[in-house]
Amino acid sequence: MRIYNTLSRKKEKFIPLEPGKVKIYVCGPTVYNYFHIGNARTFIFFDVVRSYFTYRNYEVTYVQNLTDIDDHLIEQAIKEKTSVPEIAEKYIAAFFADISQLGVKKADHYPKATEYIGEMLDMIEKLAEKGLAYEVNGDVYFSVDSLTSYGRLSGKKLEELRVGARVEENLQKRNPADFTLWKKAKEGEPRWPSPWGEGRPGWHTECVVMSRKLLGETIDIHGGAVDLIFPHHENELAQAEGISAKPFVRYWMHGGFLNIGGEKMSKSLDNFFLARDVVKKFDSEVLRIFFLSKHYRSQIDYNLDLIGESEQALHSLYMLLKDLDYLRIMDKRINYTEEVLESKNEFLAAMDDDFNTARSIAVLFDITRKARQYYNQQNPVYEEYLHMLVELGQVLGLFQNLAIKLKTDWDSYSNDLIALLVKYRDKFKEEKNWEMADQIRNDLRSIGIELQDTKEGTIWKSLK
Repeated sequence: MRIYNTLSRKKEKFIPLEPGKVKIYVCGPTVYNYFHIGNARTFIFFDVVRSYFTYRNYEVTYVQNLTDIDDHLIEQAIKEKTSVPEIAEKYIAAFFADISQLGVKKADHYPKATEYIGEMLDMIEKLAEKGLAYEVNGDVYFSVDSLTSYGRLSGKKLEELRVGARVEENLQKRNPADFTLWKKAKEGEPRWPSPWGEGRPGWHTECVVMSRKLLGETIDIHGGAVDLIFPHHENELAQAEGISAKPFVRYWMHGGFLNIGGEKMSKSLDNFFLARDVVKKFDSEVLRIFFLSKHYRSQIDYNLDLIGESEQALHSLYMLLKDLDYLRIMDKRINYTEEVLESKNEFLAAMDDDFNTARSIAVLFDITRKARQYYNQQNPVYEEYLHMLVELGQVLGLFQNLAIKLKTDWDSYSNDLIALLVKYRDKFKEEKNWEMADQIRNDLRSIGIELQDTKEGTIWKSLK
């Protein structure tokens, strides 16, 4: 397996720190709002990375943080006239509901920044003792000039860094590129005691502390979107290298942007679509094919025509399984012939080449062609190809709840019909007609659809 390492700017042979084990840390959401479909691309891709390592018999520990203290949360709390903890609780619940709708499996750990304040203070004190950090009027900054290796992840040179869009101008700093480790609390803001006065941690400090705490001083893979390379991941690396002589990350992986109209989709540009809204229009597996049909380091434009093509592609996969009656042989024990194993090897070769999901999806459609060809010839090898299609597709997160979908007439109207029933149930609840509301819930459950009432409204999922 070879992985493109942002640090070396080349593909490298993957050698885990511990044989047979993989430690992965992926930057999660800042929980002040619902995440957009561009964020979903990152969550889906690393869900596939974790799935593939598991498929290759690695023991995977997967960590994704939740930033629950930040300027954004403070601003949102003021906007919604509530507290920062309540904002965090609201959008953490929404985050889990939305990744469930996207078919993204939960990580092994979801550390919250506020749960590790003590560990952050310990690290900041050690950096200060080493002369890598300094305090001014209750704020603590990391001195980038004190670390000769600063900039090696992003490729930025200190002499070229100027006060700009990503570097806040602050006359207290010795160098405009110095970044905040601890912020002095302002009136009305959440705060914790520290040797420098009450305040809160800086964003860049949170992730490095939590990853080291849960995964150790050195981790195998640290991932996120490409916009995190600088300053966030660069600043994480600086702190980790300053505190320990051990390497922080063996392989840095960064995914490309999801663009809209040629521009990066982001909340700051106000040109985004919420993932929870998009998944109401398109099946989550359609979105997977849309994202995975491009290499993860490539940029993608949010294009309804391309999503439509992904929808047709997914439909063709399910129709093959229906037409060839996969349910009949679903539990049949299969011994693969060499010919069928060649297709598997092609899939593995694609995934081993820096997770080339575009090529691996092409292999799936080659398998469908062969399955139908053998079926038409009444050659039983088609059964092997059907099993291989499902086995490999599930590595990519396709064919979730397959038995239910094949037993049900799962066409384009299904989501709309379920949404309509949920709407009627909400109406009955408003009228306190609990008998009818419960009847709808029970009837849907009887056909494999479970309803969950959340603060954000009713969501549904298919039961295995």
